[in-house]
Amino acid sequence: MRPRKTENRDLPPGMVRRKRPRKNGTVWVGYYYRDANGKELSLGSDFDKARLKWAELEAKAKPADLKIMKGIFDRYARDIIPKKAPRTQKDNRAELKYLRDAFDDAPIDAITPSMVAQYRDARTAKTRANREIALLSHVFNMAREWGFTDRENPCAGVRKNKEKVRDYYANDMVWAAVYGQAPQELRDAMDLAYLTGQRPADVIAMTSGDIEGDYLTVQQGKTSKRLRIQMQADDVKNSLGLLIEEIMERNKQQSSQHFILSKSGMRVSQQMLRNRWDDAREAARTLAVREGRTDDAEKIRQFQFKDIRPKAASEITDIADASLLLGHSEQEITKRVYRRIGAIAQPAK
Repeated sequence: MRPRKTENRDLPPGMVRRKRPRKNGTVWVGYYYRDANGKELSLGSDFDKARLKWAELEAKAKPADLKIMKGIFDRYARDIIPKKAPRTQKDNRAELKYLRDAFDDAPIDAITPSMVAQYRDARTAKTRANREIALLSHVFNMAREWGFTDRENPCAGVRKNKEKVRDYYANDMVWAAVYGQAPQELRDAMDLAYLTGQRPADVIAMTSGDIEGDYLTVQQGKTSKRLRIQMQADDVKNSLGLLIEEIMERNKQQSSQHFILSKSGMRVSQQMLRNRWDDAREAARTLAVREGRTDDAEKIRQFQFKDIRPKAASEITDIADASLLLGHSEQEITKRVYRRIGAIAQPAK
């Protein structure tokens, strides 16, 4: 018997790999099943699906690694996660780590809703458990599409942990306390975050290149949603336009186009922003304690940079405008999660 080519030695018996160079420089790879008469049947270009089709033609069981969650997680991490937004990729990889610890060795057809519920109850981080189960559900749905299982998704109908929405509101006292202790680059970041309603990562990513006519354009890192935030109308600059004008004037000697720069002209990273925030907040808290304002000190201690986004949403009168600025597709999300002060009402008399 003629020995198999080296490039086909990783394939099951009767399967061959064909490669063809393309004009664009890439290489097309396809898999074929060769029957006893030497006739070849195309199995497609997806290696895992080709092995499943091979197993059907050979009337054999599915390849073992495609029946175990580890192989399915591997494929999901390779093919699906890289297509998501950068922040979602980071979150999914962290979530997948916990899922692997619990389910890596489990056969996909053996996982039941009861097992998913046990996982939920065993996790001490209840909110994270909800996110992990949501990811597990998507992994199962993809596995069904890939043909690795025909079972119902075991995550469907499993009760999620009740989540307590953060309701902290940074009032004017808290804002002024931290702002008063902040270096200029942190003040600029706070002002940009408040006026644009954007997340910290999106704020420090803003550059002069994002200005298009009367608008500051934003592509949100978490959702990839695009926004145009007005900076002026009829040649009259609004608060955002004036702020950006001031920032660009301060940074005009620097080579970087980013708005949020350190004194040395370096772009402020997320860690640098976090360090400056922690220092300014602690200085503000310490001052409040020294002055005997213990209640104020506790409110200052709880203030996080991410609370600036809901502060902006809370202080915009029209919820539709707030939802639009934050980039939400549904006003209910803005109302339930980001509006942290009550509506203004008139007394009965």
